[in-house]
Amino acid sequence: METHTHNRGAGKTIGRWVFAGFLLVAAYFLITEHRAHLFGALPFLLLAACPLMHFFHHHGHGGNHHHDGGNAAADKQSDTASHQDH
Repeated sequence: METHTHNRGAGKTIGRWVFAGFLLVAAYFLITEHRAHLFGALPFLLLAACPLMHFFHHHGHGGNHHHDGGNAAADKQSDTASHQDH
């Protein structure tokens, strides 16, 4: 009697490729059919991106964030000491 081994991962891989192809075709038709709507909204999307990027990326400016509940005066003193070294 012969035993057959099936690779179940191959079916998932093929399914993902089919789904990706479907998404590409759908995106192509959406872009080609609604190009005027997309280009008309582009300036507003760029204007909306500025405050959104500022809001979501503002944490990277090195503000006074005290997440550990430590002493703010000691943290400020260590910050000024590190800035004097430069």
